[in-house]
Amino acid sequence: MNQITVIGLDGQQKQIEFDVGDNLMEVLRDAGYDEIMALCGGCCSCATCHVKIEDQASFLLPPVEEDEEVLVSMADDYDESSSRLSCQIPMTGDQSGMTVQIVEAD
Repeated sequence: MNQITVIGLDGQQKQIEFDVGDNLMEVLRDAGYDEIMALCGGCCSCATCHVKIEDQASFLLPPVEEDEEVLVSMADDYDESSSRLSCQIPMTGDQSGMTVQIVEAD
């Protein structure tokens, strides 16, 4: 069973399960996190699926591509070491145990 911990905007933590092959944006939206607006539908063109993930290397996340970096770096709560667009993170078993913090959309 693959699980991640999600910290919502209210600060509450919740463990949710995910299926390998989904992307993080889909996992969060399927779990009821409506604050992940994903206005572009996961096409890496809006940054409304911004999340923060600490210790990304431990969970073998893919590197940040240029398009993602440009978009996420314009977000108000941008943090170079932890900010990511959830639509750009494919979920594998390597992400089990990861903690994801939801960020309020600009």
